[in-house]
Amino acid sequence: MEFERKRYHVHLDIAALVDVVLSLLLFFMLTSHLIEEPAIKIRLPDSTTAESMRETSQIVTITKNGELYFMDKRVDLKNLRAAIQDSFPEREKGFLRIKADKEVDVGLLVSVIDEVRLSDVKTFSIVTERR
Repeated sequence: MEFERKRYHVHLDIAALVDVVLSLLLFFMLTSHLIEEPAIKIRLPDSTTAESMRETSQIVTITKNGELYFMDKRVDLKNLRAAIQDSFPEREKGFLRIKADKEVDVGLLVSVIDEVRLSDVKTFSIVTERR
């Protein structure tokens, strides 16, 4: 008795798989854009003890060129205290984040910290990146 060999041709239709992959790619591209920080370009200093913060807060940004931004609006060092006081109805309960480029002059950073303290904000942090 001789067995007859049958040949089967399997055809996989991968069009549905490509559609799913492209849909996932589009989803992640759109949602990753929503997670980004504001467009003020700074390079944060590194820290091995940095903790990640998820809560929303007021942000003071100091660029490499010494420009100050409070909540994405350009301010002078003289007007920073007034801008902070206007945005915090209860200053003692407010939380402020200071994001300074790692090449910023330490004197400017200390001046910004002084203005934050003089505006009666009791809780603030300096943002770093984890190595």
